Amino acid sequence: MIDAVRIREIAEAQMDGTDLFVVDVRVAPGNGIEVVVDSDTQVGIDRCVALSRAIEASLDREQEDFELTVTSAGIGQPLRMLRQYRKLIGREVEVVLKEGGKLVATLIDATGEAITVEYQEKAAVEGKKRKELVTRRRELPLAEVKSTCEHLSFK
Repeated sequence: MIDAVRIREIAEAQMDGTDLFVVDVRVAPGNGIEVVVDSDTQVGIDRCVALSRAIEASLDREQEDFELTVTSAGIGQPLRMLRQYRKLIGREVEVVLKEGGKLVATLIDATGEAITVEYQEKAAVEGKKRKELVTRRRELPLAEVKSTCEHLSFK
């Protein structure tokens, strides 16, 4: 069976010096290989094709047959790496908490331990009869976050 670690090493060597990075490598039974990549800017299909060809050229079909798919981390897929979080700073994200809550907020900061988000909610304001929109800033430890993905708004 083909080794996922070896595939990751091949992919990372091919992407050295670019803004591409490996998000995930999976090898299924029957040697179905899936390499998921992302970028600090944009992942075009031409970059996926070039990476696919480079990986395939590094493997020996005579030794093992395989099916290779190189794809970009898509919008709506959960973020897995700090680098992906940092790419979305200043943009809206959807955060699902392990406790069951969900927030749509602007990502302000991301570290290896926590993310900071900012969002608006209606809250009681002293001296006012009606609730008003107030801006909240909240630091969420990654241990409390089930998933985070880029939020698409069709307003």
